[in-house]
Amino acid sequence: MLFAASRARQFLPVAAACVGLLTFGTVAPAYSETLAGALVRAYQTNPELNAARAGLRVTDEGVPQALAGYRPTVTGDASTGVNITRTRPDGRPNSTTTTYPTTLGLTVVQPLFRGFQTRNSVAQAEASVQAGRAQLLNTEQNIFVSAAQAYMDVLADRSILTLRQQNVSFLEEQVRAAQARFDVGEGTRTDIAQANARRAFALAQVSAARAALTTSNAIYRQVIGTDPSTLVTPSPFTQGMPRTLRAALDLALSTHPAIEAARANVDVAQSAAAVAEGALLPTLDLQGRAQRTWDQGGSDGPNDSFSATLQLNVPIYQGGRASSQVRQSIELVGQRRLELDVTREQVRASVLSAFGGFESARAQIESSELEVAASQVALAGVIEEQRVGQRTTLDVLDTQEDLINARITEVNARRDLVVASYSLASSIGRLTAESLGLRVARYEPAEHYEAVRDAWHGLRTPDGRGGPLFTRN
Repeated sequence: MLFAASRARQFLPVAAACVGLLTFGTVAPAYSETLAGALVRAYQTNPELNAARAGLRVTDEGVPQALAGYRPTVTGDASTGVNITRTRPDGRPNSTTTTYPTTLGLTVVQPLFRGFQTRNSVAQAEASVQAGRAQLLNTEQNIFVSAAQAYMDVLADRSILTLRQQNVSFLEEQVRAAQARFDVGEGTRTDIAQANARRAFALAQVSAARAALTTSNAIYRQVIGTDPSTLVTPSPFTQGMPRTLRAALDLALSTHPAIEAARANVDVAQSAAAVAEGALLPTLDLQGRAQRTWDQGGSDGPNDSFSATLQLNVPIYQGGRASSQVRQSIELVGQRRLELDVTREQVRASVLSAFGGFESARAQIESSELEVAASQVALAGVIEEQRVGQRTTLDVLDTQEDLINARITEVNARRDLVVASYSLASSIGRLTAESLGLRVARYEPAEHYEAVRDAWHGLRTPDGRGGPLFTRN
């Protein structure tokens, strides 16, 4: 018994080290990556977010294309050829005349009336830009949530791996202690087998935890753009958050970017319907032409001509195509309105889920902290009781497993609380670089829009890409 007591005292420090594991996170060295820093990286380098920005720049170009309907078009044309004429006047020898008729022309067409199609096309393009901006903001929010989740997953999986490894160390000590007791006749082979079985299972759990951490590291790099370094445990994001579910719902339903994008898409569809109806109305153009012709080799000198023409086109019957397009556009308006209702319900469900998840995570942390504390006391007590012969090795193993599970539950609860706070902010439309206070140069969609909106010519993008010869970059 004296030997058993001494062996028990030897593995007491191991148990204390396990139950005294630092809570979620580690002490930060001189350089560490904060969640704010990770969000800045994601904001600057995430390919999905940058692709969404590029897509909005593409949408911006629809406005100058629509405005072009107000502006004149100018075309130049030229033609030249050869004309050979042979005549046989009054039986005399053949006479051959060769001329080179040449024409140069310039045509200017100024639209005067297009059935209101130009005005409605501009409105459609501008509504598309508004929808694109709102969708970009929604994408930005989703990226921030993904970045926060990736950050917290790495932190949680690192802590879980450490717990699993410490559990293996504890169980290896149990195996040695069981073998030592058996060697002096105070234990059984069953104790050794039970300890070995738990150790083998614990080793498998370490492998699973390591694989989960590898996956989390890969997702972190995919979302944030770098491999995770030493990470600092963050606090939940609560700045400017509503305190009640009702306030959160009211805020989300009034300002969420997904709803704003859906509203703008309704405007896009209504303008598209007006454009389709305009195809049934007359069009009026003013056309001016200047032309010079001459025949080189002939007797005629240059001849100049100038003309100005008003051209009115009245559609009478178009085979039913235009009418079908009008009906189609009206149905599209109805679809976009229904999609707006769907988006509202999705946002509502997202707020309810995020708010509930946030409250649940806070409650889970409180209960898991109590469970961890109780499990620590229980493990210490069972070890002491085993020392005096009142508990078995299996009791110690079961209590240790309960403690590890409680620790993992606490780690996951802390991870869930932070992720739920960012999800809640996103669900109400408040997870932006500005609200997060990120120290980063903001992407301003209006800058590109203003740069291209009134551009009458030019092949290069505002940032200098492209060229007059369509150079590939």
